[in-house]
Amino acid sequence: MPPASPSPILRRRRLGTELRRLREAAGLTGDQVIERIGWASASKLSRLENGRSRPDPEDVRDLLDLYGAGEALRGELLGITQEAGDIRGWLKNFPVMTQQQRSWAELEAGCAEISEYNPVLVPGLLQTPGYARVRIVSARQVGAGAGDPEPTDEPETEVQARLARQSLLTRAPDAPRYTAVLEEAALGHRAGPPDVLHEQLVQLCELALLPNVTLHVLLRDAPIGDFYLPPTAFSLYRFADPLDPETVAIEGGFTDVMSTEANGLNRYKVVFEWLCTAALPASDTLSWLIDAAGRLTEAGSPSTVAYGPATAPAQRRRYSGRLTER
Repeated sequence: MPPASPSPILRRRRLGTELRRLREAAGLTGDQVIERIGWASASKLSRLENGRSRPDPEDVRDLLDLYGAGEALRGELLGITQEAGDIRGWLKNFPVMTQQQRSWAELEAGCAEISEYNPVLVPGLLQTPGYARVRIVSARQVGAGAGDPEPTDEPETEVQARLARQSLLTRAPDAPRYTAVLEEAALGHRAGPPDVLHEQLVQLCELALLPNVTLHVLLRDAPIGDFYLPPTAFSLYRFADPLDPETVAIEGGFTDVMSTEANGLNRYKVVFEWLCTAALPASDTLSWLIDAAGRLTEAGSPSTVAYGPATAPAQRRRYSGRLTER
């Protein structure tokens, strides 16, 4: 996979923040800007400043002229403008991508650090094809309400989209630092058939060996802080460009919320620290995963499993042999 490129969504947000800062520094209201440039739509500036529309380079040049931006800043913001509008070029990194998966991939692109917690599932960036397929098919059984349209994408398309996202964990040379807290329940018998769970456990063992990946298993009875109970799944994103705002994605049952609001984001950072402290250390987590996979093998799980693209061949030989001998 080519080196990380910032997502168009993040570029739009960054551009909007800079344009708003320049307008306020120039002492201009939105109405004054619209009048002086001669735009017909009063909402055009608002959409640009809030990162909700694809920016036109000519519009951005007009604003930079009005605000008196210096040459260095002008060149930087015009470069960001081009990246913000290059949806087609960015999507070349993801030949198979559904709309929902695209929204997650856009957040993950250009990340320097990702931290994830899910109370009931293995996070999507760690899932094997089999585990992902079970999750997608089971969710669709309850996902549509009365009158809702049926999903148009085949489950296999969704699986391939998830696998396309996973390649960022092994991307060279700038793979993000990735940390996940995995609930013991996400790897229990209710999560899937024994062969699917065995495959997932083996892949987690292999991923845990990557230098940029840290995994923690949170045991079922481990207390978190002063008996805190996390209410929902969430992910924290810090980007390679320090001026791109950190983001928290809060995953609900059927809807997701993304926010860059500092107070809320800091609360989730505190919760993630509590989770990491309550969970097993990384070395103990690897031992736990190996033992769990071994127990499934002893119970009759198939010893040969299919692996997703995130696994490394050398690690696969080491761990598939070790696990199936138990």
